[in-house]
Amino acid sequence: MDDYTTYPSGLRLAGRQVVVVGGGHVAQRRVPQLIAAGADVHVVSPEVTPAIEGMVGSGEVTWHRRGFDDTDLDEAWYVVAATDDRAVNEQVSIAAEARRIFCVRSDDAVRATAWTPAVGRHAGVTVAVLGQREPHRSAAVRDEILAGLRDGVIAARHERDRSPGVVLVGGGPGDPELMSIAARRALMEADVVVADRLAPREVLGELRSDVELVDVAKLPRGRSALQEAINQVIVDRALAGKRVVRFKGGDSFVFGRGFEEVLACREAGVPVTVIPGLSSPIAVPGVAGIPVTHRGVAHEFTVVSGHLPPGHPESLVNWQALAGLAGTVVLMMAVENAPAIAEALLDGGRAASTPVAVVCEGTMPGERTVLGTLGTLAEVLVEQEVRPPAIIVVGDVVAVSHPAHFSS
Repeated sequence: MDDYTTYPSGLRLAGRQVVVVGGGHVAQRRVPQLIAAGADVHVVSPEVTPAIEGMVGSGEVTWHRRGFDDTDLDEAWYVVAATDDRAVNEQVSIAAEARRIFCVRSDDAVRATAWTPAVGRHAGVTVAVLGQREPHRSAAVRDEILAGLRDGVIAARHERDRSPGVVLVGGGPGDPELMSIAARRALMEADVVVADRLAPREVLGELRSDVELVDVAKLPRGRSALQEAINQVIVDRALAGKRVVRFKGGDSFVFGRGFEEVLACREAGVPVTVIPGLSSPIAVPGVAGIPVTHRGVAHEFTVVSGHLPPGHPESLVNWQALAGLAGTVVLMMAVENAPAIAEALLDGGRAASTPVAVVCEGTMPGERTVLGTLGTLAEVLVEQEVRPPAIIVVGDVVAVSHPAHFSS
């Protein structure tokens, strides 16, 4: 054992005065954590950063705009010496020691009586890691623990949410790294996972061995029959006391028929909650480097389902009106009908030279971007052997992203 062995303890600072001496970037990192703990924070410093000044203006911090005086600690429970002046920090240490107040030193941990751990919080749990004055190691260990808690990998079995019901989870555009923390946690808490073909497939390998996985691609075919079967599966499993995750690609409410599942659950009296996902019509072009809006180029964007061709009796899209808009058009599920859609947009007044990008297998290992124009889209799709899934972006934002291609 050495002189630096610590005794870990949790400080309840709510309503108690904490003094931070110094108003620079170290203080800027420490003050928000103290505010989050409910402390009565007093900053003593002739100058402070704009961020701290903002906290002062909002009433979260009291600022004593001057140098440190020993009496500043008379009512304090805890003190942070965070100036760039070693002599001032030493003065703070001595004053704190005389008053039996624990003091953190930003300049010299050996002279401190307390160390600030790497801290993180999740679901009511505070994680604090001290790496024997190795801040990088402490932060790395903290991050690993938090990731495990958020993903549901680190959690006692009885602490998982086991309540029966259905959770609609949007998995994002395909890359598991783009899933939300809440989505991963929901999957780790599930008894049953009902997964779409386009949901991030790698993450399914992380499920517990006792989780029932229902691949909806194997359910009865036909659009209506398939959705009715999905509704029946999630409702039946929930009524049997299971916690069911309906796992989709993108976002459940953007061409995902998610609200039909919500209605089915409500009708059956099954509790249902929603965890949104990154929506593919924005995320996929973004990952491919194409903005759907850009100042001075496009101030609007429209997301359209292209699974029905123009003129189809069940189509609700007004292609004539859409062609008259100046902004970006993002087409989903449109590879098969893209030639007819391009023709409809051209007939509606869009220029044949309008730039087009087709992002195939967005965010996945096979991602590629095919470029063309509205006038050449049909032949480009054939030449480049484009197959679903793909997202088609129509508009001048494509030229902004690929100026060399469209300047020639």
